[in-house]
Amino acid sequence: MHYTKEVENMTCIAQGCKHGSSPIPVEGRWVKAKEVKDISGLTHGIGWCAPQQGACKLTLNIKEGIIHEALVETIGCTGMTHSAAMAAEILVGKTILEALNTDLVCDAINTAMRELFLQIAYGRSQSAFSEDGLHIGAGLEDLGKGLRSQVGTMYSTLEKGARYLDMAEGYVTRLGLDENNEIIGYEFVKLGPMMEQITVKGIAPEEALAKCTGTYGRFKDAVKTINPRVQ
Repeated sequence: MHYTKEVENMTCIAQGCKHGSSPIPVEGRWVKAKEVKDISGLTHGIGWCAPQQGACKLTLNIKEGIIHEALVETIGCTGMTHSAAMAAEILVGKTILEALNTDLVCDAINTAMRELFLQIAYGRSQSAFSEDGLHIGAGLEDLGKGLRSQVGTMYSTLEKGARYLDMAEGYVTRLGLDENNEIIGYEFVKLGPMMEQITVKGIAPEEALAKCTGTYGRFKDAVKTINPRVQ
């Protein structure tokens, strides 16, 4: 350690009371975090790329400073899906400090990691007050039973109005309209469960489609139905 002459010539003054770090909530405990390994928690948040043309929702489950589980969801530019694939391999096994300073391929994923680091380091994780936190695998709950990201996609024009394309329930196949041509409901297909029935359970596609089709709102009262992607 090298000191300047000015500091070397100063009188040494004793430090009085020693102020430690403020405690933060960590999985049901109050912890004075001094090292990375003192921090645990499950949390999620979002990041965006510099031109703001894409976004990433990142979910991390951290145990004693190490990332044990990562869920990377992206929307926007097409290249982000491949970046997410690489980031999923990169993140697990790293400490949160390593992950913060690692190139996660996509600017939006890097930004999401930065925002999550702030949440975790300040004790603002989703499981801050959950005793012992959440089990590894809890991140999958964000995807629901279909293990598929819930994406809302709507499109509209002044001339032709709104089109619901994807809702939390699934892929929208038909919109129900009333006598005023206003949307009163929709028909949807739960794509995740449908593909599981076809590829895992061996159910015929037509039967799986019928089982995974549902409606929302007053769809049955519709005067007219349209395909939102065509009509």
